[in-house]
This record gives sequence, C-alpha cells and structure tokens, in this order.
Amino acid sequence: MQQVIHLKDIINIEAFQKIQDDIANATGVAIITTDYKGKPITNHSFCTKFCSIVRSNDKYAELCEKCDSRGGLEAARTGKPYIYICHKGLIDFAVPIVVQDQYLGSLMAGQVLIEESETRNLEKVIQVDTNIEYNTFLLDSYKELQTIPLKKIKDIAQMMFHIGNYIVEDGVLRIAECELNDKDSIITETKKTQVMLETELKKVQLKVLQPQIDQHFLFNILNNIYSLALIENAPKTQELACDLSEMLRYTIENSNQVVTLKEEVEYILLYLRMQKIRFGERLEFIIDIKDKFRGIKFPFMMLYSLVKNSISSSLDSKRDVTSIKIAAYELDNHTFISILDNREDDLDEDSFSVSINNARQRMKNLYGSNYSIDTYILKNKGREVKIKLPKKYGQEMQCV
Repeated sequence: MQQVIHLKDIINIEAFQKIQDDIANATGVAIITTDYKGKPITNHSFCTKFCSIVRSNDKYAELCEKCDSRGGLEAARTGKPYIYICHKGLIDFAVPIVVQDQYLGSLMAGQVLIEESETRNLEKVIQVDTNIEYNTFLLDSYKELQTIPLKKIKDIAQMMFHIGNYIVEDGVLRIAECELNDKDSIITETKKTQVMLETELKKVQLKVLQPQIDQHFLFNILNNIYSLALIENAPKTQELACDLSEMLRYTIENSNQVVTLKEEVEYILLYLRMQKIRFGERLEFIIDIKDKFRGIKFPFMMLYSLVKNSISSSLDSKRDVTSIKIAAYELDNHTFISILDNREDDLDEDSFSVSINNARQRMKNLYGSNYSIDTYILKNKGREVKIKLPKKYGQEMQCV
C-alpha cells in the first residue's frame, strides 16, 4: 500500500512562502498553496482588494471556496494546470502538485482579467454573477484588477507547475534517502556507508563544479518583464516571458546531465538575448557554429559559465561595448570551440580562473585526457578561451 505523503512534511513552509511571494510579486497574480484536502498551507500572496472584499462576505466566500475546490479537483484529475472563470468573472487557475502519481495539493492563483474574446474557451465552474454596480467600493476595486493576456497566464501557470513540482519532488527524494539510510542493517552498515560516502563525494564535487544560473540575473529579467508589461502592450513582453520559461525548463530538466553543443548554445543564445534587452547597444555577440558540430557532448551549463564570466564583469563595469564571439571549427584533426571577448584583462582574475579550472575538471570527468582548455590574450583582439577535442568526437556525434 502506497504511503500517504503530506506537503507539510516534505517542504519548508516558510521558505516555500517566500518563493510564492516572489513569484506573485514578479508576475502580478495572486497565489495560495493548498493541501490535497483544499486546506491552505501558506498565506495568500498578492491577494487583490476586490477578492478580499468578496471573501469578507460569508455567502460569496462559500462560492469562492467552491470555485477553488472545483479548480483544484480538475487540475488533480488532468495532472496539469487548469484555467477557469470564477463566480465573479475573474480568471483563476489551479496548478497541481503531483509526486509519484499522488496528488499532494495545488497552487491556486489568478484574480486577474483577460480580454473578453479570450474567455470563450474557458469553463465557468459555477454560475457567474458580475453584478457589482450596487456596491461602489467593490466596483472601484474591480477597476483596479489587472488585465493579462491569456498566453502569459498559460506561461505563468506552466512555470509554477515546473517550479512547484521540482521543489516538492526534491523534498520527497531527500526524505526517501533518509528513510533508506535508517533501514540499513547493522551487518551491511559499514559497507553501505562507504559506498554512500563515495557517491555523495562525487555528487558534491560535481555540484560544486557545476555553475548555477545567476539569481541576480533572473531577478533583473523578471523586473524587465514587469516594466515592459506596464510600459507597452507589445510582443516583446511575451517573447521575454517565453525565453525565461525556456531557460527555467532547460535548467530543471537537464540538471546534472551531459548535453549537446546544440542544446548548450541554444541556452546561451537565450541568455545573450536577455542581456541584450538589459544593455542594448553595449552588448554585441556572434555565434558561428555549423550543424555538423551540434552533437558534441559537453557538461551541462559549462559553456554558459565560460560565456557568462567572459562578459559579466565587463558589462557591470559600464565599458562602452562588450562583444563576444562563439565559434566551432576543425584544424589539424582536431575540433575547436572558441569563446572570444574584447577584454585584454589579466587571465588570473579570480572569477575567470575559477570558471576555467571548474571547466577543466568537468571536461576531464567526461573525456579523460582527450581534451584541453587553454586561454590567451590576443593583442588588439581580446581574450580567448579555446577548447580542443580530437576530431573523432565531432565526427562520431554528428548523427546525434
């Protein structure tokens, strides 16, 4: 019989509340997390004045709870985000949290409006009553509600689905590991502990070497999304949100794995496009990589780390223009990946040196001694990082 898992037992509620608050503030949608019974386990984040007034009325509060219950059940049934219209005509959505085929709860979000033309395919979970003219205070608060494109709501729901389920699954795995260790017998304790320590040591080493996406960068981009939404009703906002969603999906789905050059370069392109939005003409980049190199294997986010370290301090220093070129080519039976920026700084710069050393260690884990990573200062050109592999690796991977 499958053991019943409770959300409160596997996540840090206080930390989860902060993540929920950050997402609500960045996206402009109200959010609350409930368990599988529909009982809230977090406080409301970004709750609108309109909904606060409606929920203060016992009659309407009961209707709100019915909408939440129906939305949560539908999300649990389908196993994916469910967008619907509440009894007051607002757009809400339920994001299910499912681990090991067990429904643990939902992220309930929304309290926004969409264009009338986009509502025709959305379900009204109960009869809608939009008659609020009798209450001036309620009418004024209704006018303050945000109108968000349905496409953006779907993107937000999908992002919350990935983030919420990733956090909970990680908590379940950690608990499972602890329970497994508790059940180890005394006879095999020493041997299992030795194996566990060796495995954990390698995992820790890889985790230390593997760069994580810059949190400051993500927060800056989220601020840009919010600012663009206020300033203009234009495709740029949707494009930015889509790019960020793809970046989050890449980091979540590929963590601790080996990826292809094609996948890594696509992620780097998203990163550079977002930095281009922030810095405009101060950033220039060229990516020159032919299709035949696309299948070469690299450690996850290793190339991104090298690119990021090549340009970040230069951009932060507010120099006139920062440029970077990423290229792949063959020479003398070898395949080369080149990252060239227009800096001529000392190669011993701390962050740069750490990035190079980490990249060398991770490439060694993947290719043994059949690789090299060298750095150069090219007069009047800049600083170059050059990765060298036997040509056979490029040829063998072309069919990938």
